[in-house]
Amino acid sequence: MGVKIGINPITWTNDDVPSLGGDTPLEVCLAEMRKAGYRGTELGGKYPRESGALAGALSKFHLELVSGWYDGRILEREVDAEFDAVLPHLSLLRDLGAKHVVYADTSWGRHDAIFRPISERPKLPERDWPAYGAKITRLAEKMADFGVAMAFHHHMGTIVETDTEIDSLMRHTGKAVGLLFDTGHCVFAGGDPEALLERHLDRVVHFHCKDYRPAVMAQARRNDMSFMEAVLAGIFTVPGDGEVPFGRLLAMLAGAGYAGWLVVEAEQDPAKAHPLTYARMGYAHLKSAATAAGFIVEE
Repeated sequence: MGVKIGINPITWTNDDVPSLGGDTPLEVCLAEMRKAGYRGTELGGKYPRESGALAGALSKFHLELVSGWYDGRILEREVDAEFDAVLPHLSLLRDLGAKHVVYADTSWGRHDAIFRPISERPKLPERDWPAYGAKITRLAEKMADFGVAMAFHHHMGTIVETDTEIDSLMRHTGKAVGLLFDTGHCVFAGGDPEALLERHLDRVVHFHCKDYRPAVMAQARRNDMSFMEAVLAGIFTVPGDGEVPFGRLLAMLAGAGYAGWLVVEAEQDPAKAHPLTYARMGYAHLKSAATAAGFIVEE
């Protein structure tokens, strides 16, 4: 089966902290993605939000649009209101041929949460999970009917962060809710990527490939750092530069018939981690691991 390897522009420029790579032009990001070997890119803050302009910018570098992050608020809104809010974003993705939207529920303040100690993030009471899951399912079904399916992103600083919360999300939602599996967020939340992936292989529709530096991870958890403090300290890196067992994870995906994107998403300070160098490193490791796992990498 075939997979494509993409990358998120956060390697070059960080939307949460614009001072990180804020002066890097979009064309530099796109040119270096292509130079490193990537087939596609996720959206970033510098990308045009008009279909024709975005298509032109990507085609110049022979890149496809993989997907794009959306700050969801489904916990706080009714389904129709949330769908109306996300519709322009879905339209852009559909126009460019993207099959999934990266949807994270940032209700109760994601941006506030990622700058607070990790212990202070919001949590959903156990009694609320059934109603919450039904709501997300209805939203995902509306997205699927529109033509862009949901890839739900578990994320530090949100109400779906831990393996247990991901289990609850999967248990209380229907098949329309696909899972975006993020290796780095799983580990940072104290999870077990292999066990979690094994439990939910049939729901994974998108795969974010982050590696991590164990010493920084231990320090972040010991000192109750915020998510962004940990990022600035260098907690994340590209595949092959840390401890995530990508070979075993990709073998599991291949065995389940996964045929989506593998996306390098490893936020670092570009002044410390030269973007093109790390982009090349991540691509080479991921391509090698994917090929060994039995995938055909479409280049």
